Amino acid sequence: MQTDLPGHRHEWLDDDAGPVVRPYTLTGGRARPSTDGLDLVAYVLAKPDPDLAAFPELHPEHRLLVELAGRGTPVVELAADLDLAIGVVRVLLGDLLSRGLVAVHQPPRATYLPDNDILKAVVDGLRAL
Repeated sequence: MQTDLPGHRHEWLDDDAGPVVRPYTLTGGRARPSTDGLDLVAYVLAKPDPDLAAFPELHPEHRLLVELAGRGTPVVELAADLDLAIGVVRVLLGDLLSRGLVAVHQPPRATYLPDNDILKAVVDGLRAL
């Protein structure tokens, strides 16, 4: 019988695995961000010199998001950098937005869509290659 004594290691963990935390633990069980419309390609930019010490309740992942967003990064890249599901990152970003630690810059909506005839011509041209 195995026990969970200090210093005892589980067989299913290795040094490369790092800490194992379920996504719902990071989000407090929330599946949707507190703000709507976080597009995958929206740029997240951390506020200059954010005072993270004023928010002791933030998870390490929140703090890492603020650090990564210091240079302006799309939402999808933040998810890839943290190796977290996009839904989890959206919830965490919503937390940071509500605290004023980051700003999100949405891409402009497309006001012009190409004509179907142009799209068909492009597809026909690609097929001819």
